[in-house]
Amino acid sequence: MFPQSVIEQLDYYVYFLRDPSNEEIFYVGKGKGNRVFEHVGCALADVTESDKLDRIRAIKKSGKAVEHFVLRHGLTEHAAFEVEAAIIDFVGIHNLSNLQAGHYSTDFGIKTTEEVVAMYSAPPFETDQPVLLININKLFDKEMTESDIYEATRKSWLVGPRRNKAKYAVATYRGLTREVYAIKEWYRIGDRWGFNGERADEDTRSSLRYKSIAGMAKRGAANPIRYINC
Repeated sequence: MFPQSVIEQLDYYVYFLRDPSNEEIFYVGKGKGNRVFEHVGCALADVTESDKLDRIRAIKKSGKAVEHFVLRHGLTEHAAFEVEAAIIDFVGIHNLSNLQAGHYSTDFGIKTTEEVVAMYSAPPFETDQPVLLININKLFDKEMTESDIYEATRKSWLVGPRRNKAKYAVATYRGLTREVYAIKEWYRIGDRWGFNGERADEDTRSSLRYKSIAGMAKRGAANPIRYINC
């Protein structure tokens, strides 16, 4: 534990926990006082299961001790949130036992340069092609592979006969078009539908990808599917 004299000078800080057996960082957090040490106490006193607590118990069982590091201190709470989010983004949430990404990570977290440009200057989505816009907000993860995005886009949807008129399926996330697929065929999944397809040619992708669909949906609309020119 930190002495009181140290606590009074630390202010908010960002910390991480490391496994001494392989030097893997497995948790990143922010806090004040003795927050950095509380996870070990919780793991030993509580039988609740989680990746973080189970990792701590395994370290203790091996006869070793969790390594505690303070990454930055003397921060305001807002600055601590920002540093914590940046570290989680950099290390990768899938490489940590954190349950959530950092504060405002979706809006201001790690992005490709293409995404940054699109976020602030994307032209409006316009096309004369018959397309389906498919909102994958609930499935999207910034660490998704190309294959992951395709799987999230192609199934399984409540779509009507107009699906057969669509030539392309366009994945959208938080108001931007993200990827474009040429639809080859549709197949049933119970009372829903999925499609088989492939990534569209580069000219089509360039014309339809990273475009803004802001204002195209009616306020309160919950349907993830939108038909364009169908």
